[in-house]
Amino acid sequence: MRHPEEYVEAVLAIVEQVPRGRVTTYGAIADAIGRFGPRRVGNVMATHGGGVPWWRVVRADGSLPPSHSDEARQTYLEEGTPLRPSGSVDIKAAFWLPPEA
Repeated sequence: MRHPEEYVEAVLAIVEQVPRGRVTTYGAIADAIGRFGPRRVGNVMATHGGGVPWWRVVRADGSLPPSHSDEARQTYLEEGTPLRPSGSVDIKAAFWLPPEA
């Protein structure tokens, strides 16, 4: 799926703003941009997100896809991101609300 360049740039710009030790969700990014939904944000991140702090974007329940969890967990520990005993992010404690784009 090809994404409009301005949409890709808007998604990546928001991800770059997420502070260390905090996270946001795919849905919060979609809401801030006001176009498309969380799946489209996830697709942009999968295609273009390697150069931004991708580990700071999680599912609404605080989890990441299993293929990302090991690398992200180490970064969460280094950044002091609040975690739950299950290993997923404590979304209530770590959530950062992106500004509207």
